[in-house]
Amino acid sequence: MLLLDARPTVPQAVAALRAALTGGLDPDQDPPRSVVPVPAGQLLLMPAFWDRYAGVKVASVAPDNPAQGLPRIQGHYLLLDGPTLTPMALLDGVALTSVRTAAVSAVAADLLAVPDAERLVVFGTGPQAESHIEALRAVRPVRDVVVVGRNPERTQAFAAQYPFARPGTADDVSSADLIACCTSSRTPVFDGAKVPEHATVVAVGSHERDAREVDDVLIGRSTVVVEGIAAATRESGEVVQAMESGALASEDLVSLAALAQGFAVPSGPRLFKSVGMAWEDLVVAAAVYEASL
Repeated sequence: MLLLDARPTVPQAVAALRAALTGGLDPDQDPPRSVVPVPAGQLLLMPAFWDRYAGVKVASVAPDNPAQGLPRIQGHYLLLDGPTLTPMALLDGVALTSVRTAAVSAVAADLLAVPDAERLVVFGTGPQAESHIEALRAVRPVRDVVVVGRNPERTQAFAAQYPFARPGTADDVSSADLIACCTSSRTPVFDGAKVPEHATVVAVGSHERDAREVDDVLIGRSTVVVEGIAAATRESGEVVQAMESGALASEDLVSLAALAQGFAVPSGPRLFKSVGMAWEDLVVAAAVYEASL
């Protein structure tokens, strides 16, 4: 078994994910994520199988860790041979998750966003915010990035890493082409009425039913794309709460696979809501493994 320390690249991950979606992978066949509450947070188990591979990610979520200088999310990925279930490789689960989450958003944005999208507003200053800037700049000509965070000093320091970024406020969504929500917020982080008609929003911060980053106003205005219908209606706070309020009907959800296979998106804002699914880890881990051979 190989111990792989190679971090997947964004182009590598985007290509692998899109190839799987157009090649017949059905995200709704993913086994449900197992979430076990423990005193410090959660333990997650995410198995998947596709093509010649199977695999499982074991991860932990400890909300108090950042205050101690430790990662909020930690874990590893075990890649298996599909026909025999023989272990083939062990990968860093945090690096894998960071890249694959942003790469999934990039796949969706490449299918949804206007071709000349130049202005990106990012909510959050953590690893996913960083990964999303890289991933979205890989699929659109982003030249101006506005960073919105809760801590002014941290937001300033984060934006200072990039010559094209600056701190801003939630009202900056009113002139955005792309909006990336990469926070652990339990409530919407901006007013959905202010999002332009042409804009694309990606929201990746949570897989919990009682947490959401976007409001019913935006959902009611938007074409809503999700990784898998079953996972979204089971785990996404945005979807679950909007369905409960009547702002969204389950039949209005569009799967990422349908989008990749040619679904035509009507005019108006586009929202991609991600909860993170096991098939994504498997597809990207397999691409990293094959590249190492």
